[in-house]
Amino acid sequence: MSPLPRLGALIALAGLAACAQAPTALPAAPVAAGSSIAVQTVPVPLNPEAADQPAISGFEYAGGLQLSSTETSRFHGLSDLAVDADGRLTAISDEGDLIEGRLVFEGDRLTGLSDVTLRPLSGLDGQPLPNKEMSDAEGLAMLANGDRLVSFERQARVWLYPATGGPPRPAPAPEADFPFNGGLEALAPDPERGADAYVVGGEESGETWTCRLTAACVQGPTVAKGAEFGLVAMRRLPEDQIAYLLRAWDPLRGSRIALTITGPAGEVARMEMAKPLTVDNFEGVDFVPRPDGGYRVYILSDDNFSASQRTLLLAFDWRPAD
Repeated sequence: MSPLPRLGALIALAGLAACAQAPTALPAAPVAAGSSIAVQTVPVPLNPEAADQPAISGFEYAGGLQLSSTETSRFHGLSDLAVDADGRLTAISDEGDLIEGRLVFEGDRLTGLSDVTLRPLSGLDGQPLPNKEMSDAEGLAMLANGDRLVSFERQARVWLYPATGGPPRPAPAPEADFPFNGGLEALAPDPERGADAYVVGGEESGETWTCRLTAACVQGPTVAKGAEFGLVAMRRLPEDQIAYLLRAWDPLRGSRIALTITGPAGEVARMEMAKPLTVDNFEGVDFVPRPDGGYRVYILSDDNFSASQRTLLLAFDWRPAD
């Protein structure tokens, strides 16, 4: 081929490449953002292969969103959440960020997230957490007085962030040896045992502990789970019930989760999700009481800062059997 035809072919190929939409690449490192960020939301069905599927295992689907932000690369890795009765959402991330916002509804259905802020969690010195070893926030518990407890995994610890602001202080944590990246993943307030009580769970072992701000942690039951599942979140419910969120992944089946609710007499309810349902690396759960005696249940996925995963927020309505 002579030089001129070769040049023409190269120009044509360049034009085609310019028209193709390449996938958006994630930055090599987190990029800081101002405290206020815009979050884009895309509705997702419970089952992409049956878009009108209304429920699963007694949990009625109340809307779901894929969340992203074009204003910062730090809106990723969301690992736990708490939602109050007014729809205020608080979440934490693997990079040590605190995310707050307000859920948006059309009627009773989840349709958006607004008024979002993102700012770094501070260390004991009041400065932003310096690296992944220190910032791997995994569990979140909101106490009745507004204080916020956060559990960290790679350097296993629990810190209390005062509602009045200022640096955190260490809180009691289990005295146990946890495997790397398989430790203090689950954290929840335990109001029936006291205003300063909380429960902590180990991801790989499934062991749980009851702790208080004024006393050492006491080991509790070990969650019954398959070896491939990790305990990633839990929430205390009235009448000594507790909800556990379990997660598994393998290359053939992808992500799978099981949300189990147990009481003194055994299992009360169970919701399992796997493909083709809308499922990803769900790591956070919260239960918001409703006037009818039921709960609005939220589950949140951690995309691991990966372009192949998604940040999903799904809502379900569940009512205990009479």
